[in-house]
Amino acid sequence: MRITRPSTIRTIRRVRGTAAPLVLASCVALALAGCTGADTGPAAPDASPASSASEPASEPAAVAASAGGDWSATAAQVAPSVVSISVRTSQGGGAGSGVIIDEQGHVVTNHHVIAGATEGGQILVTLADERVFEASVLGSDQASDLAVLEIADAPADLTPIEVADSDELVVGEPVMAVGNPLGLSGTVTTGIVSALDRPVTAGSAEPSASGAQEPVVTNAIQTSAAINPGNSGGALVDANGQLVGINSSIAALGPESGNIGIGFAITSRQMRSVVDQILETGTVQHAYLGVGVGDVIVEVDGAQRWAAGVANVAPDGPAAQAGLQEGDGILAIDDEAVDSALSLIAQIRERPVGTEVTLDIIRDGEAQEITVTLDARP
Repeated sequence: MRITRPSTIRTIRRVRGTAAPLVLASCVALALAGCTGADTGPAAPDASPASSASEPASEPAAVAASAGGDWSATAAQVAPSVVSISVRTSQGGGAGSGVIIDEQGHVVTNHHVIAGATEGGQILVTLADERVFEASVLGSDQASDLAVLEIADAPADLTPIEVADSDELVVGEPVMAVGNPLGLSGTVTTGIVSALDRPVTAGSAEPSASGAQEPVVTNAIQTSAAINPGNSGGALVDANGQLVGINSSIAALGPESGNIGIGFAITSRQMRSVVDQILETGTVQHAYLGVGVGDVIVEVDGAQRWAAGVANVAPDGPAAQAGLQEGDGILAIDDEAVDSALSLIAQIRERPVGTEVTLDIIRDGEAQEITVTLDARP
């Protein structure tokens, strides 16, 4: 049995099951207001690559966080690694946050924080000790909503953040958000990991260099830590003070609404891979499965469940070469559940080009596994 549903999840600013639009968590214009915009998902999943290395935690933060919830040591450890970003262009200005990732002066932030300055304008980075430096855009990837800045004449005493493997996160784990909400630099808030692998689309699609629309779709960490406009590009850290995500968007009840306890962060896994590619080549390749998908209900062992239904298969693409067919229902990728077209898109985007994935599918009522090697998006 196969029932389709309208594919509105891919064209509205909502997470399925909520009525709250997603708001990018940066401050835009001088009024420091949040921004909203619809995003349309692509017909075929394509991806930002992902990978992350874990560094050993510092002992004070780990002890403080585990001994009754005292986050002061964690905040002190992370603060020097988080910066405030202000953008000035001929159209106005904006503000956001960023994270120092190395001693050479590279800062990761969200693409939407600095998008207005990619073709002119001024970017200023303010360190935790209030020193201010000009910065330039080294590379930016609107599809993953990530960008790397380079601080001009970077000082020798920068404090890069330690990066953890976001794949090790569990639901319920405590986390802290650090950033520049509403221009209030150095703000820290705490909460928990509310959900993992949350497919999120937010912001307006922008034309790429080829003229194609580049919607933002992420396989996000959902958190209850308060995130507000200006937090975009800031750090989401674990109890050890290690980076697990880049804060990027929030669910809101309206364009003027602030935090309602539902925020989203791009995983450190995806961040690390996108940043590595920008540092190495200045550009980012995106993985490609080569199918058009929609939301469907399929029958599994006598029960019905949502899946990503294959509407079409690109000739000679990775999916076609692996034997995926129109009408297949995709239930999981590498044992991670897929319950919508958006979920599959987010999962593909998180993986690097060349990754071999295993898809659990339903075809004519029978469960199968298909192995696919993701190619670079044409």
